[in-house]
Amino acid sequence: MSVEGVDLVVAETEEEVASIVGEALAEAARAGGAIALTGGHTPGRAYQVAAEREPDWNAASVWWGDERCVPPDDERSNYLLARENLLDRLATQPGDVHRIGGELGAEAAADEYDAELRGVRLDLVLLGVGPDAHAASLFPNAPTLDERERTAVAAEAKLEPFVDRVTMTIPVLSAAPQVVFILTGADKAEAAERAFALPPDPAAPASLIRSTSGTTRVVVDRAAAARLTD
Repeated sequence: MSVEGVDLVVAETEEEVASIVGEALAEAARAGGAIALTGGHTPGRAYQVAAEREPDWNAASVWWGDERCVPPDDERSNYLLARENLLDRLATQPGDVHRIGGELGAEAAADEYDAELRGVRLDLVLLGVGPDAHAASLFPNAPTLDERERTAVAAEAKLEPFVDRVTMTIPVLSAAPQVVFILTGADKAEAAERAFALPPDPAAPASLIRSTSGTTRVVVDRAAAARLTD
């Protein structure tokens, strides 16, 4: 099914969503891809599935689309989510793990990541969508949406937890041949509509991110898809 230029995959349950996304991550790892992970509550189970389906990630490299400016062992850290649910469950670690150094502070961490990302082409980008239709740490109507030169920038949090962030920019995220959005739950139905069924709008940053060289896939459960399907 296609909605506003994306491939829409509607699963029956959250577990089925996790299975579909986990398999996509496993396939990308198997192919030796550069994979950008996301944070939030939704992708944890998908990361577990990915580790089960492909326990050898030696050929892959792992990045993060965004991070909160906290230490890597902080419960708010996107890195910690991925470490506990994916990295710690692998038999063989990725060849390269490119963690955002959030503990350095937003500006320093963004400068470091911007330099690290130069010349890198991501193969798969995984993104969640917040209730305000933000993606990564690109928030509604924020100046970061207009950045076209840098690959990563500092971002001010517009919702809890109110800590500074570092985020990849729209050109970097959109350059990946596979952009995969993951959404579950009725509380994401309005955000899904704004991101994927209405015209692109800076008030809904996820609506501005589409693969420019491949496929944008939106994997949702029935509850999150309520406003996307008849």
